[in-house]
Amino acid sequence: MQVTSGMIGHGFYNDNSAPQLSAISYVLPWLDAAVDGLDLGAETSTVGLVDFGCSEGKNSVALSKRLIAAVRKTSDLPIQTIHSDLPTNDFSELFLRLASNSEAGFDDDRVFSAAVGGSMFDQLLPPNSVHFATTFNAIGFLSDRPVDQLAGYILPNGPSKQRGVGQVTKAEKKIFADQAYTDLQEFARARAAELVTGGKLLIQVFGAGDEFRTCDGLYDVLNDAVLDAVEQGMINQDDYDQYYQPVYFRTLQELRAPFFDPESDVSRLFTLEQSECYEVPVPFVQEYEKTRDIDAYAAAYTNFFRAFTEAVLRLNFATHPSLDRFVEFVFDRSEQLVREFPQRYEFHYVAVAVLLSRNANC
Repeated sequence: MQVTSGMIGHGFYNDNSAPQLSAISYVLPWLDAAVDGLDLGAETSTVGLVDFGCSEGKNSVALSKRLIAAVRKTSDLPIQTIHSDLPTNDFSELFLRLASNSEAGFDDDRVFSAAVGGSMFDQLLPPNSVHFATTFNAIGFLSDRPVDQLAGYILPNGPSKQRGVGQVTKAEKKIFADQAYTDLQEFARARAAELVTGGKLLIQVFGAGDEFRTCDGLYDVLNDAVLDAVEQGMINQDDYDQYYQPVYFRTLQELRAPFFDPESDVSRLFTLEQSECYEVPVPFVQEYEKTRDIDAYAAAYTNFFRAFTEAVLRLNFATHPSLDRFVEFVFDRSEQLVREFPQRYEFHYVAVAVLLSRNANC
């Protein structure tokens, strides 16, 4: 089964991606310093900047604008920005932003932009054509469904300690952890084939810290809503057992692991320059703390996770005779549960990130 067709399009993801931008913004100073350290020698004719997992482009374009400004401090070379995602991604909003220099912020006639559709686990660009590659959150979506069913919960990381409804065994979690490790290796190998020597790779993804995990709350309420659909007879228990979101929330140690594994070629391809686990403020949580408007909070909370979970839900239940009605029930019920029990589904945005440099002769 296809893992996901991408985020919800038609502007929905752009409108509900402010928390992701908060996580991106935290590591932007890393980008500035890394660009300053790039070697743009006499043989360089074009500076290649690539973002993998661009979705509808709002955050990707903001990131590119920052990188372009950093490059322009030291070079007036032509710049190629590439925004990549699955072929099924809705690129229309991205194209509209790129078509208007004032909107995109690329008010530079030596900046050229393009989009590339494909799997981020494959090489998508020519060798030695990329100077800076980034990905934000996309690596959290697994390349494959390693098991046919995950009967105890809808996410391999398992439920939050606070909610505690459902379970994932250690053996099951290891299967997904191994898949996540393999995916990270494949992604790094593909980028190594595209990067110039000394080129930088920034990987940032939602994660799990010592106290909080980004999945807590979000997937608890989604799980509860799907279980309510079972209660309502909209799906049966077998349907629930076979449905899960093929997404894995790594710890910082798990994100760093392939780059220190002596048995992996990835550890020879890259040098780890910087890494961190961090938590960022969530705009809709901050707004709720200020206004106590529970209706607005529940709507924003639900739209946020609906933007990246609905496609997977639809793929899993593609043969459902009343698919649209079922999907609307799940997210309407999710919003209702958040409205009624906000403390039950407390949300924290934890991210993990690594900055890597491409080694020579590997």
